[in-house]
Amino acid sequence: MVTAVAYSNFRQNLRSYMRQVNEDADMLLVTSTNPDDNVVVMSANDYDSLMETLHVAENPYLSDKVLRGLKQVRTGRTIRHDLIEE
Repeated sequence: MVTAVAYSNFRQNLRSYMRQVNEDADMLLVTSTNPDDNVVVMSANDYDSLMETLHVAENPYLSDKVLRGLKQVRTGRTIRHDLIEE
């Protein structure tokens, strides 16, 4: 669940909210009196992950590879490989 905080409180405690978003790996909804001004704050790592997931989902080739891999795992058609040590 996304935590919501009023803009004025967010502004007064910006550093602690930034730390919270990064440590909890959760998003923060910053609300305003005008709902059109509301924003969501998330960590840069979570944003990068979300964008990568979106890229894969929008790319038919990559999306198909993921779905085929999931199907292989679900049907037990996987091969175990030992790690190669350098």
